[in-house]
Amino acid sequence: MPQLLKVQSFNVSRDGFGAGEGQSLERPFGHADPTPLFSWRAATASFIYRTEPGGTRGLDDHLTRDYDYNIGAEIMGRNKFGPQRGPWENHEWQGWWGDNPPFHTPVFVLTHHERPSFSLGDTTFHFLNASPAEALVRAKQAAAGRDVRLGGGVATIREFIEADLVDTMHIAVAPVDLGRGGAAVGAPHRSPRPLPPRIGAEPQRNHPPPVLEAMTIDAP
Repeated sequence: MPQLLKVQSFNVSRDGFGAGEGQSLERPFGHADPTPLFSWRAATASFIYRTEPGGTRGLDDHLTRDYDYNIGAEIMGRNKFGPQRGPWENHEWQGWWGDNPPFHTPVFVLTHHERPSFSLGDTTFHFLNASPAEALVRAKQAAAGRDVRLGGGVATIREFIEADLVDTMHIAVAPVDLGRGGAAVGAPHRSPRPLPPRIGAEPQRNHPPPVLEAMTIDAP
């Protein structure tokens, strides 16, 4: 079985943005409120941070459960890892996720400023100054035959799409407009930076609220 590079359950606004402007320690998504972007997953029975019984079943729940299926490594951009820019002032920052990050795999953070690897629980973060193709080789080796998830942010996803490396992608379009921010891949025919014409997208319009619509994308 070939190893796939997968974008899974990636959220964008109705006007095609995956994050707002002005990211900071207090606001990981910048000016954007992430609640409406993630509310479709939070409503499902399988949402990992659910604290009460219940939740929806169906397609959204299946996609939520599928998020970790057969994933052996993740690639993310530095902005997903943290709000710092430029050379690291120190190595105290260890991500947004506390002592037990939700990845449970090796994670490869793309950055022009490398730093030593470290582990939290069963997640190990590695920092690479590498091209998308080089990073994917490293991640596939670490994944030991399983697939690799491309976790974002939006600029990183676009770099891998434009390098023709993404195999499958699921995008959930939330019924909210951000107005500005990180131009993503998402709102069909409305994104400020649309998908390259060689990549086909199949809208799935039967999602229940709070998802406006979704796309599943398979590269040829």
